[in-house]
Amino acid sequence: MSNKIDCEVVIGGKVYTLSGYESEEYLQRVASYLNGKLADFSKEAGYTRLPLDLQNILMQINIADDYFKARNEIALLEEDVEAKEKDLYDLKHELIAAQMKLENTEKNYRALQTENNENAKKMIRIETELKNAREPHYDRNRDRNRQSGNQQHTHGREGGSEADKGNTENEG
Repeated sequence: MSNKIDCEVVIGGKVYTLSGYESEEYLQRVASYLNGKLADFSKEAGYTRLPLDLQNILMQINIADDYFKARNEIALLEEDVEAKEKDLYDLKHELIAAQMKLENTEKNYRALQTENNENAKKMIRIETELKNAREPHYDRNRDRNRQSGNQQHTHGREGGSEADKGNTENEG
Protein backbone atom coordinates (compact mmCIF):
# COMPACT_ATOMS: atom_id res chain seq x y z
CA MET A 1 0.00 0.00 0.00
CA SER A 2 1.22 3.50 -0.85
CA ASN A 3 2.15 5.99 1.80
CA LYS A 4 -0.32 8.66 2.78
CA ILE A 5 0.65 12.06 1.42
CA ASP A 6 -0.26 15.60 2.37
CA CYS A 7 -0.65 18.18 -0.37
CA GLU A 8 -1.43 21.90 -0.23
CA VAL A 9 -4.04 23.03 -2.73
CA VAL A 10 -5.90 26.27 -3.39
CA ILE A 11 -9.71 26.04 -3.49
CA GLY A 12 -11.80 29.18 -3.82
CA GLY A 13 -8.77 31.37 -3.13
CA LYS A 14 -7.94 29.64 0.20
CA VAL A 15 -5.09 27.20 0.85
CA TYR A 16 -6.07 23.77 2.16
CA THR A 17 -4.02 20.70 3.02
CA LEU A 18 -5.42 17.53 1.46
CA SER A 19 -4.29 14.12 2.65
CA GLY A 20 -4.68 10.86 0.82
CA TYR A 21 -3.08 7.81 -0.77
CA GLU A 22 -3.37 9.18 -4.29
CA SER A 23 -0.63 11.12 -6.02
CA GLU A 24 -0.15 14.84 -5.49
CA GLU A 25 -1.07 15.34 -9.15
CA TYR A 26 -4.42 13.65 -8.55
CA LEU A 27 -5.16 15.80 -5.49
CA GLN A 28 -4.33 18.94 -7.52
CA ARG A 29 -6.79 17.78 -10.22
CA VAL A 30 -9.51 17.41 -7.55
CA ALA A 31 -8.84 20.95 -6.35
CA SER A 32 -8.87 22.20 -9.96
CA TYR A 33 -12.25 20.53 -10.52
CA LEU A 34 -13.70 22.25 -7.43
CA ASN A 35 -12.27 25.61 -8.53
CA GLY A 36 -13.93 25.13 -11.92
CA LYS A 37 -17.28 24.46 -10.28
CA LEU A 38 -16.89 27.54 -8.03
CA ALA A 39 -16.04 29.67 -11.07
CA ASP A 40 -19.12 28.36 -12.96
CA PHE A 41 -21.44 29.14 -10.04
CA SER A 42 -19.85 32.54 -9.37
CA LYS A 43 -20.80 33.59 -12.91
CA GLU A 44 -24.47 33.14 -11.97
CA ALA A 45 -25.78 36.40 -10.48
CA GLY A 46 -28.27 34.74 -8.14
CA TYR A 47 -25.75 32.28 -6.67
CA THR A 48 -23.59 34.88 -4.95
CA ARG A 49 -26.66 36.42 -3.24
CA LEU A 50 -27.65 33.09 -1.65
CA PRO A 51 -26.67 32.29 1.94
CA LEU A 52 -23.36 30.37 2.20
CA ASP A 53 -24.96 27.12 3.41
CA LEU A 54 -27.34 27.12 0.40
CA GLN A 55 -24.41 27.84 -1.93
CA ASN A 56 -22.61 24.80 -0.47
CA ILE A 57 -25.70 22.58 -0.85
CA LEU A 58 -26.12 23.63 -4.52
CA MET A 59 -22.42 22.92 -5.11
CA GLN A 60 -22.75 19.47 -3.49
CA ILE A 61 -25.88 18.68 -5.51
CA ASN A 62 -24.12 19.72 -8.71
CA ILE A 63 -21.05 17.60 -7.89
CA ALA A 64 -23.29 14.62 -7.06
CA ASP A 65 -25.09 15.16 -10.38
CA ASP A 66 -21.74 15.12 -12.24
CA TYR A 67 -20.80 11.95 -10.34
CA PHE A 68 -24.02 10.07 -11.24
CA LYS A 69 -23.85 11.24 -14.86
CA ALA A 70 -20.25 9.97 -15.05
CA ARG A 71 -21.26 6.63 -13.51
CA ASN A 72 -24.15 6.33 -15.98
CA GLU A 73 -21.83 7.11 -18.89
CA ILE A 74 -19.35 4.53 -17.61
CA ALA A 75 -22.14 1.94 -17.45
CA LEU A 76 -23.19 2.78 -21.02
CA LEU A 77 -19.59 2.58 -22.20
CA GLU A 78 -19.15 -0.76 -20.45
CA GLU A 79 -22.30 -2.06 -22.17
CA ASP A 80 -20.96 -0.77 -25.47
CA VAL A 81 -17.61 -2.47 -24.83
CA GLU A 82 -19.41 -5.73 -23.98
CA ALA A 83 -21.49 -5.50 -27.16
CA LYS A 84 -18.37 -4.78 -29.22
CA GLU A 85 -16.54 -7.67 -27.57
CA LYS A 86 -19.47 -9.96 -28.40
CA ASP A 87 -19.48 -8.68 -31.99
CA LEU A 88 -15.73 -9.22 -32.16
CA TYR A 89 -16.12 -12.73 -30.75
CA ASP A 90 -18.83 -13.49 -33.34
CA LEU A 91 -16.71 -12.02 -36.14
CA LYS A 92 -13.72 -14.11 -35.06
CA HIS A 93 -15.85 -17.24 -35.19
CA GLU A 94 -17.22 -16.25 -38.60
CA LEU A 95 -13.65 -15.65 -39.76
CA ILE A 96 -12.55 -19.05 -38.49
CA ALA A 97 -15.54 -20.70 -40.18
CA ALA A 98 -14.78 -18.84 -43.42
CA GLN A 99 -11.11 -19.86 -43.22
CA MET A 100 -12.10 -23.48 -42.69
CA LYS A 101 -14.52 -23.28 -45.61
CA LEU A 102 -11.79 -21.71 -47.75
CA GLU A 103 -9.33 -24.44 -46.78
CA ASN A 104 -11.90 -27.12 -47.67
CA THR A 105 -12.70 -25.38 -50.94
CA GLU A 106 -8.99 -25.13 -51.79
CA LYS A 107 -8.55 -28.80 -50.89
CA ASN A 108 -11.52 -29.76 -53.09
CA TYR A 109 -10.18 -27.53 -55.86
CA ARG A 110 -6.78 -29.24 -55.71
CA ALA A 111 -8.47 -32.66 -55.72
CA LEU A 112 -10.63 -31.69 -58.71
CA GLN A 113 -7.61 -30.21 -60.45
CA THR A 114 -5.69 -33.47 -59.90
CA GLU A 115 -8.70 -35.46 -61.11
CA ASN A 116 -8.98 -33.18 -64.15
CA ASN A 117 -5.28 -33.70 -64.95
CA GLU A 118 -5.71 -37.47 -64.59
CA ASN A 119 -8.77 -37.37 -66.86
CA ALA A 120 -6.88 -35.27 -69.42
CA LYS A 121 -4.06 -37.86 -69.40
CA LYS A 122 -6.60 -40.68 -69.78
CA MET A 123 -8.29 -38.84 -72.62
CA ILE A 124 -4.98 -38.36 -74.44
CA ARG A 125 -4.09 -42.02 -73.86
CA ILE A 126 -7.51 -43.19 -75.14
CA GLU A 127 -7.33 -40.87 -78.16
CA THR A 128 -3.86 -42.21 -78.92
CA GLU A 129 -5.04 -45.80 -78.54
CA LEU A 130 -8.04 -45.07 -80.75
CA LYS A 131 -5.84 -43.47 -83.38
CA ASN A 132 -3.43 -46.39 -83.25
CA ALA A 133 -6.32 -48.85 -83.45
CA ARG A 134 -7.75 -47.10 -86.52
CA GLU A 135 -4.50 -46.76 -88.45
CA PRO A 136 -3.87 -50.51 -88.95
CA HIS A 137 -7.57 -50.89 -89.77
CA TYR A 138 -7.22 -48.32 -92.53
CA ASP A 139 -4.12 -50.07 -93.85
CA ARG A 140 -5.94 -53.43 -93.89
CA ASN A 141 -8.88 -51.91 -95.71
CA ARG A 142 -6.58 -50.32 -98.21
CA ASP A 143 -4.81 -53.64 -98.73
CA ARG A 144 -8.16 -55.41 -99.10
CA ASN A 145 -9.34 -52.76 -101.52
CA ARG A 146 -6.20 -53.19 -103.56
CA GLN A 147 -6.60 -56.95 -103.61
CA SER A 148 -10.25 -56.81 -104.58
CA GLY A 149 -9.42 -54.18 -107.18
CA ASN A 150 -6.84 -56.47 -108.69
CA GLN A 151 -9.29 -59.36 -108.69
CA GLN A 152 -11.98 -57.27 -110.29
CA HIS A 153 -9.49 -56.02 -112.77
CA THR A 154 -8.48 -59.58 -113.60
CA HIS A 155 -12.10 -60.83 -113.79
CA GLY A 156 -13.20 -57.86 -115.73
CA ARG A 157 -10.91 -58.42 -118.67
CA GLU A 158 -12.61 -59.48 -121.78
CA GLY A 159 -10.79 -61.53 -124.08
CA GLY A 160 -7.60 -62.87 -122.81
CA SER A 161 -6.44 -66.38 -122.86
CA GLU A 162 -8.07 -69.39 -121.32
CA ALA A 163 -4.98 -69.77 -119.18
CA ASP A 164 -5.50 -66.31 -117.73
CA LYS A 165 -9.11 -67.14 -116.99
CA GLY A 166 -8.13 -70.39 -115.32
CA ASN A 167 -5.54 -68.69 -113.18
CA THR A 168 -8.03 -66.08 -112.09
CA GLU A 169 -10.57 -68.67 -111.06
CA ASN A 170 -8.00 -70.57 -109.05
CA GLU A 171 -7.06 -67.43 -107.17
CA GLY A 172 -10.62 -66.77 -105.92
